[in-house]
Amino acid sequence: MKGILVVAHGNKEKETGTIFDTILSMVKVQLPETIIEYACLKYSERTIERGIATLAARGITEIKIVPYFLFVGKHLKVDMPYMIVQCAHKFPDIQITIGEALGIDRRLADILVDRIKD
Repeated sequence: MKGILVVAHGNKEKETGTIFDTILSMVKVQLPETIIEYACLKYSERTIERGIATLAARGITEIKIVPYFLFVGKHLKVDMPYMIVQCAHKFPDIQITIGEALGIDRRLADILVDRIKD
C-alpha cells in the first residue's frame, strides 16, 4: 500500500501546523483515496521519522516523500536524504522515494501575480 509524506522546512511559529493541516486538507479533497501525512525538517515534533512511523502504522509499505520546498538546496540535497537513510534502517520493510521540489511551475507564478495584485 502506498502513502505520501509531504515534508516542509518547519517554523517556530505556532500557526505553522494549523496552516499545513489546512493545506493538506485541501489536497486530500482532491486525492481522497491517498493516505497523506506531513512532516517538518525543523522546529516540529512532526519529524520525518514520526511521519514514516505513522504511515507504517497504517499499513503503508511504499512512501513517496514530496518536498514542500520551492528550491533544491542543502536541505534537499543533504539533510533530507540523510534523515531518510536513517529512517530506512529503522523501517527496512518500507520502500521510500523522494519526489521533486515545487520548483518552476506556472501555477506558482499565478499565485505570485495574485499576491502582487492584492
